[in-house]
Amino acid sequence: KRANPAARVSVKLVSEVGVGTVAAGVAKAGADVVLISGDSGGTGASPQTSVRYGGLPWELGLSEAHQVLKMNGLRDRIVVETDGQLKTARDVAVACLMGAEEFGFGTVSLVSLGCIMMRVCHLNTCPVGIATQDPELRKKFTGRPEHLVNYMRLVAEDLRLIMAALGFRRIADMVGRVDRLSMVRALDHWKARGLDFSSILEAPEVPPAVAQHCVLLETRPSPPALDDKLIAQLQPALDEGRPMRLDITVRNVDRTVGTTLSHEIARRCGDAGLPADTVVLQATGTAGQSFGAFGAPGLSIHLHGEANDYFGKGLSGARLTIQPRKGDPTRAEDNIVVGNVALYGATAGEVFIRGRAGERFGVRNSGAVAVVEGIGDHGCEYMTGGHVVVLGSTGRNFAAGMSGGIAYVLDTDGQFAAHGCNREMVDLEAVEAADDIELVQGLIRQHRDLTGSAVAGRILADWDACLPTFVKVMPVEYKRALEKLAAADQESISKGPED
Repeated sequence: KRANPAARVSVKLVSEVGVGTVAAGVAKAGADVVLISGDSGGTGASPQTSVRYGGLPWELGLSEAHQVLKMNGLRDRIVVETDGQLKTARDVAVACLMGAEEFGFGTVSLVSLGCIMMRVCHLNTCPVGIATQDPELRKKFTGRPEHLVNYMRLVAEDLRLIMAALGFRRIADMVGRVDRLSMVRALDHWKARGLDFSSILEAPEVPPAVAQHCVLLETRPSPPALDDKLIAQLQPALDEGRPMRLDITVRNVDRTVGTTLSHEIARRCGDAGLPADTVVLQATGTAGQSFGAFGAPGLSIHLHGEANDYFGKGLSGARLTIQPRKGDPTRAEDNIVVGNVALYGATAGEVFIRGRAGERFGVRNSGAVAVVEGIGDHGCEYMTGGHVVVLGSTGRNFAAGMSGGIAYVLDTDGQFAAHGCNREMVDLEAVEAADDIELVQGLIRQHRDLTGSAVAGRILADWDACLPTFVKVMPVEYKRALEKLAAADQESISKGPED
């Protein structure tokens, strides 16, 4: 909601016992749609054990969610959707009468386009050319948009017949009308004999004024936040590109500071954003979760204090720095100033942290540059791009699943190379290439200049002695890919332009 206030936010929940309580929390949190997903269907890459034994039928979860939302007076504020092998108009009608007003079709939509359910979606060998990148196999795809449109139209026409038979004119009138469903009390099959469906067909007693379906047609606005005030004050910068600076105070209840502001920058300027440092926020205090999340180019936030989890989540070009409050007598490098999962899924931008960060720093980072003075376990997990410089200890399992990007770690005692790094997908190398040395030294110098880091100052003052203690963490496959690109470029240069 903060990244795009106009977005229609949908939350997917697995059909299971207790899903109604979770659905109520989702409604209170401000989501627009809650999807109750059944145990059937799913991707063709799912393990057979998950397909057979994971989850519950959508009927059970949908019934519980609808009843709990209704009993708590929340049903009118959120759309309820369900999916899980819906195929026919009868499936849609039953789902609607049990409380759903939107319906998801997955497997059957693919079947209408030619899928024969070989369940090899993850192997790149789809025989009908749907779930594959192989150009020869893709030639076999014969599906057309009209096939899917025709199927959906037939489902809709059949549903109209069922509605007419039940005496309903609109879907909205059908939602939650479990009184129009009947169960077979004595089922013929011995496995099902004696089952009691009364609990899922129960209609809670609520005041007549309580709606059975969502009546809020527009997306729900987010509650007021600090960014709303910032946007009002920064209109000249947003509209005219005029450089502006603001001093602000943040508290831990101020979440996603800078995120809606970044949305306004992106809405006006696109991915390119504003020129660097057009908007500079000088913040003081304790930042709440997701500080600077999805920060856009042109935004710089300098925090004196500390921050909670998800610092810089999804960073998209902004610059974030953090350092202790002025007058703090403690050593910054000994303190955790940023919580867990900082820089999660970042794609661009810069982060400079004077102090330590928590666990899972830089998970799925795909393009941002960061300098930090120590991190917890699982650093740079699943990282695919960007550069991370760690001027301190890293905990264990560093670089697990890391397939791209490069990390440089100061390993003064050899513990990182011996025990801290997960070397399944990476190699550890000395920092010897001129490009690597220039990059690391430049980032450390920038870190010192922006945060006043004493650690960076000591390293730069004794650079020749510190350089050999740096370890370069290089993903094996990424290195091979870079070497192939370099070889291809060299071959292109040697051949010269074609006539």
